[in-house]
Amino acid sequence: MDHFPLNWGRPRNDAVDSYSTYPITQRPNHAPKDAFSAGIQHTQQPIVTGTSVLAIKFKDGIMMAADNLASYGSLARFRDIQRLHAVGEHTVLGAGGDMSDFQYIQSILDELMIDEFAAGDGHALGPAEVHNYLSELMYARRSKMNPLWNAMLVGGFKDGQRFLAYVDMLGTTYSASTLATGYGAHIAQPLLRRAVEGREDTLDEEEARKIIEQSMKVLFYRDARSLDKYQIATITAAGVHISDSLQIETSWSFAEGLRGYGAQTQ
Repeated sequence: MDHFPLNWGRPRNDAVDSYSTYPITQRPNHAPKDAFSAGIQHTQQPIVTGTSVLAIKFKDGIMMAADNLASYGSLARFRDIQRLHAVGEHTVLGAGGDMSDFQYIQSILDELMIDEFAAGDGHALGPAEVHNYLSELMYARRSKMNPLWNAMLVGGFKDGQRFLAYVDMLGTTYSASTLATGYGAHIAQPLLRRAVEGREDTLDEEEARKIIEQSMKVLFYRDARSLDKYQIATITAAGVHISDSLQIETSWSFAEGLRGYGAQTQ
């Protein structure tokens, strides 16, 4: 089995070893090319990707959700990926886009939190500081023509203040009471705005959860890169809580009446 992703999907040629031992100067023209022979390579496009992340404000904090799928192109390859990451005691980061870049960002933030703790000055980074750090990081990487291929939501609660903001691979940032990345920005965002805007200070946690669950169900019906397993993160004054994987309850019986579905042609 070839474990190197860049070779996946290529026709197998047993006449040439896929782990070729030819020196580069002696390699036949039809031998697989070494992707790293030219030195440092910049990511040209995301490979294994996650889709939508949703987030809303409610009266006691922030609620976020993301499914557990990481897709390899159109293949639903990894079905148990956590795309919500706790950063310290006050913040959750949710990411869509390239999962290897997200893992890199996770490692950077974890190191940042360790350095902050080791300083021993009693100060803890909050969601606003984490978001500002990420915006500078993403802009610096895009300026070097080597961006991190992610769109991320940063949600948190610190010192009695809710925080929710967006940052993407270009360093673009904005904040709102409802946010979504990926396909959710087209499909779920109107639903979230209708249900939440103007009610941020009265919406309780139970109502917020129902809104998030309904939006995740709509995304599973509509987005071919989504999954029926997802997680919900709740950030309040009590701290950060990320749920275990939840299952969306769906029904596809309505599809029998759709033209073009199954045997239905008229």
